[in-house]
Amino acid sequence: MATIKDVAKKAGVSIGVVSKAFNGYPDISEKTKKRVFEVAKELDYSPNLVAKNLSSKKQKTVALIASGYFDSGIKDNNNSFQVFKGVYAAVEQNQYELAIYLIDSMKQKEKSYTQFCKERNIGGVVLVGIRMDDLYFKELIDANIPCVVLDAKPENDSGMIGVVSTDNIAASKEITEYLLKRNHQDLVIVAGKKETWVNTERLAGVKLALEESGIELSDVQILHANFSESEAYEQTKELLKTKKPAAFICFSDLMAIGVMNAVKEAGLTIPEDVSVTGFDGILLTEYTHPTITTIQQNFFEMGRQAALLLQNLMEGKACKKNVFVDYQLIERDSVKTSK
Repeated sequence: MATIKDVAKKAGVSIGVVSKAFNGYPDISEKTKKRVFEVAKELDYSPNLVAKNLSSKKQKTVALIASGYFDSGIKDNNNSFQVFKGVYAAVEQNQYELAIYLIDSMKQKEKSYTQFCKERNIGGVVLVGIRMDDLYFKELIDANIPCVVLDAKPENDSGMIGVVSTDNIAASKEITEYLLKRNHQDLVIVAGKKETWVNTERLAGVKLALEESGIELSDVQILHANFSESEAYEQTKELLKTKKPAAFICFSDLMAIGVMNAVKEAGLTIPEDVSVTGFDGILLTEYTHPTITTIQQNFFEMGRQAALLLQNLMEGKACKKNVFVDYQLIERDSVKTSK
């Protein structure tokens, strides 16, 4: 296999000139570049991408760092996969390189995000599933590496940070209005983790819809099921021992599935006795019985927009640093209109 040294020798130039030719330095004449590329093609030489990136003044590698990927179940892994596909599509389109770092709490102790980025000369990072109180995230921000975060809102308002998400307030408001227009007044909210940004946003959207109908959020029961199917099931099962609400507003499809299982186990029918809505638009909602009315998020587009925004930040271009991706309310069979 030919090396950079072989190319330099045959082209009659130094190794440094070959390196500069491949890295697009302007102080190399077009004639010299052409000669280097012709020899490289003849010798079937291809530069090592990692080494090329390390020697280049312009960083062309971005990282996708995803936390909790291995903790999520098979039912919702497709969402993460769509995000990954979207990131890759944008990265490939603009001839960047992509490094993926899937982490859990144990792996973090072995190597921080910042260490991972420095080892690979990463120019910017797309972060998925990262908590804003994560010390490793704060370390990354302090390192002044451009970052785009999905579905979270960092406290730091640095010009190096972007956010891509669904408009969670608008989406949760719309699906709450959808239930209210169908005469469902006695509602139960099945919320996610209290400390997460998306949970706060979705709760704010529900609150807006309720207030416009003359209902106070404090009058509505909230179950905090941590985006967990099993927790939603257990809490709903306990609730149904003393109460039968008109409808459940679930902040994720997985929690909606847990609620539906508890409702059926209690001998009730969906939607005749109880209506249920979800949020996310996971594939499984098309195959449950009944199928679930939900907010469908465009995870592929979220990943693509995150990578495009990150590239703008890396290149110092003026850009909108908060991007909302379109969503869609999908009407299915889990909601009825009450008389």
